[in-house]
Amino acid sequence: MDQLQGEDALLPRFGANYTPRRGWFHSWDDLDLGQIREDVQALAELGLDHLRIFPLWPTLQPNRTLIRSAAIADVLAVADVIGEAGLDVSVDLLQGHLSSFDFLPAWVSTWHRRGLFTDPDVIDAQHQLARALAAPLAERPHVLGLTLGNEIGQFAAPRHPDTYVTSTDEAYRWNRDLLATLEQVFPRGRHQHCFDDNLWFVDDHPFTPAAAVQLGAETTVHSWVFGGAAQRFGIDAPELHLFGRYLLEIADMWHHHLDVPAERTVWLQEIGAPTPWVSPDRAAEFLAGSVRAALGFPRLSAVTWWCSHDVSRELADFPEVEYTLGLIDARGEVKPAGVAMRDLISEVRAERPVDHAHTDAPVGPEPLLVLGLARDGSNRSITDTASDVFGRWMADALDGVIRPLRAAD
Repeated sequence: MDQLQGEDALLPRFGANYTPRRGWFHSWDDLDLGQIREDVQALAELGLDHLRIFPLWPTLQPNRTLIRSAAIADVLAVADVIGEAGLDVSVDLLQGHLSSFDFLPAWVSTWHRRGLFTDPDVIDAQHQLARALAAPLAERPHVLGLTLGNEIGQFAAPRHPDTYVTSTDEAYRWNRDLLATLEQVFPRGRHQHCFDDNLWFVDDHPFTPAAAVQLGAETTVHSWVFGGAAQRFGIDAPELHLFGRYLLEIADMWHHHLDVPAERTVWLQEIGAPTPWVSPDRAAEFLAGSVRAALGFPRLSAVTWWCSHDVSRELADFPEVEYTLGLIDARGEVKPAGVAMRDLISEVRAERPVDHAHTDAPVGPEPLLVLGLARDGSNRSITDTASDVFGRWMADALDGVIRPLRAAD
């Protein structure tokens, strides 16, 4: 994601993952642009400069050979409402998975189940949708680019209850080729793929750190403390607001380990304050601490909070955490976390921090060496949240020393 241009060229972007206040993502089936406009205006008033939106794959492409023009038009209309409010927008392509619910079209599941990342007909259909959506989005200057899907690699993860078995080579090729299609159709856009932290920490996950740091315009990070950090340190532990920064350093370690150009940026694409690991009355504090820690990373391009609005309790069967993650509640009232984000954005823009990505970075602390890390990711768990590496890094960070991570023989 490009950094802000003009006066704000030295600042990372601040945004939110947009969860519509009424109807959640089911609202794509009954779009109310007036409600979308109201939501977006409230987010613009917080000082955000971009939103990430999530069309549903079954709505866009209910049959392998049917891409609904009306559904494409709805995505364009929402993108334009966001642009009218002065915000930029990033669009996800294949949804995929959202807040514990899977949204796969019927033609890749149950009686029609076939390889999500491997079947030639499925892959061809995905590329057709990529072309159909990216082409009109490319004509809109306020559209930044596309992400392949929200943590879609989890469908290939061994822990998934209905795994689409995929090899490392197949996963890499799937990401590479779909990103290439987006780049061909939408050449000025910055396109990414994204994943949960299993990619960084689970040895047998077919989506590998190589795919994360070598493919796409930049590396993305999703920071969720319930993946192990909170279980290790406890509810509201001071270490939790440093977890997002740890993941940024993990990404940078893999940049160096795999000889990726040093200027490659990292987008903190998701970070949130999940209950009960972060107490509701500590969410604003967690936000401020987490974002401040992330801002110290010299190649941070953006922080995009998950999420914009709480899920309404009129909707059933969500995990409890999903009902309280917003900057704004389900009634439309700005929450303390939203106030904290607004105030932090104002403060950071007033301070105008130096962009270390384009200047000589100051000499930092000695790196924490990760010994014996295989380049293919086959022992990547040596840096997971149960590891000695994680414990040592966190201990130093609590003492005020944020150490870069570097792989070493």
